[in-house]
Amino acid sequence: MTRVLSIYLPYWPTDRQRRLPGAPSRDVPLALKTKLGSKRVIFSADDLARRYGVYPGMPVARAQLLLPELDLLDARPEADAEGLEKLALWALRRYSPRVASDPPDGLVLDTAGCDHLFGGEEGLMRDLLRRLETAGVTARAALADTWGAAHAVARFGGEAARIVPAGQTGEAIINLPVMALRLFNDLIDELRVLGIETIGELAAKPRAAMTQRFGPELFRRVDQAFGRVHEPITPVESPELIFVERVFAEPIGAPETIEKYTRRLVGQICDRLEVEGKGARRLDLHHVRVDNRILTTSVMTARPVRDIKRLSKLLCDKIEAVEPGFGIEKMKLVVAQAERLTLSQTKADFSSETRADVEDLWDTLANRYGDKRLYRAVSLATDMPERSVRRIGPTQAAASSSRNAGFKRPPRLYRCPEAIQALAVLPDHPPRAFTWRGQRYHVARADGPERIKGEWWLSEDEDGQVRDYYILEADSGERFWVFRTGDGVNSDTGALSWFLHGKFA
Repeated sequence: MTRVLSIYLPYWPTDRQRRLPGAPSRDVPLALKTKLGSKRVIFSADDLARRYGVYPGMPVARAQLLLPELDLLDARPEADAEGLEKLALWALRRYSPRVASDPPDGLVLDTAGCDHLFGGEEGLMRDLLRRLETAGVTARAALADTWGAAHAVARFGGEAARIVPAGQTGEAIINLPVMALRLFNDLIDELRVLGIETIGELAAKPRAAMTQRFGPELFRRVDQAFGRVHEPITPVESPELIFVERVFAEPIGAPETIEKYTRRLVGQICDRLEVEGKGARRLDLHHVRVDNRILTTSVMTARPVRDIKRLSKLLCDKIEAVEPGFGIEKMKLVVAQAERLTLSQTKADFSSETRADVEDLWDTLANRYGDKRLYRAVSLATDMPERSVRRIGPTQAAASSSRNAGFKRPPRLYRCPEAIQALAVLPDHPPRAFTWRGQRYHVARADGPERIKGEWWLSEDEDGQVRDYYILEADSGERFWVFRTGDGVNSDTGALSWFLHGKFA
């Protein structure tokens, strides 16, 4: 089933300009100007400028009078479009094999079959929005069954991020304005004259009369939004991408036939990779059906790979997810991500111990269950327990710190400390009893305190903050790791609240 993610970039022209060398500070309102005939008007304005009343289409002289400190730059629509294409290429390499720009202010991604690599649709959307925010690009996102619905909800849904559940497209867009359907402005104005304001009101009108008056484009957009008519996403292509394709004289559909040509395409792509001296990190296999639908299967590898047998196995394991419909007329294999492949010499000393080659197993598990499910844990040099361990990729090289090896730490550490009600004598006595998750525990033995101070160099909120940790053994034999915020004397070191942070075996 198709799932489409629409990314809306409301301030893309100004956000792109701010990323250029010598750009004005983000504390100064920014607007871009252009010429409309003989008049100079505002082409785009950032969020700060709009708060002061500057909007696109406003005369430049009026904007300068309204906001004297406004920083004005020339608009460059061609550069904005080129930047949007580059952003689409970035998303293509990282998130989905089918990404297209949605001019003038957005992207569209087909996430079917690749969201599990990020822990689901919510994880993919959160990761993408976080990276855009880090890059200084304001973005809103919506995910739905169709391009039209996702586009409409992202721009007019009123939320920064929203996932429309499968099968609920109609309920999500029926009350949105008709301008959300990507219609021409003249057509929107004529619909308003007739009193049609929302998509639901338009969808309820008689089609024959409306189509005769306004043309077929009107209800084509309605049907695309509701999913009655398929709207293909033509993915952006990078000129440096390595790819091979096969066009069939007669459509194919049998699984064994698809497997045969998949293996042939893998052999051809490996030959191309050998010429380039690279290995594949991600492969996208596009199946173009006769009804113009594109089905894509993607596989990822932990390290650069150029092994025909290994790559063929990863792709062929996903053939059962391909629905050929009335037939597949074209197959295209693309190396979405490639890296330099360095070959290593095998040691001649057969008696020496070598690391077991489990990378094939890693790739199989990662492509089946998602790359976030497979990881290694490394210890970090930090006093805060929740920061002492970090997840990394199974093949990622990272040095582990032995700084906290001598401290007593529970094998099970909760992601977020859980509040408990404790009975204790201040300032430095352990609890005599505590209540956790509705159950009361009586403390038989205790050890502590171990004082940990906040890392003020990482966060100002931790400056002067204190935690006193205790190991508690209950009457039942269970052992817990709890802490109190504050030193028990100075109120500015913590609120004297108790939390349970871990549990011993």
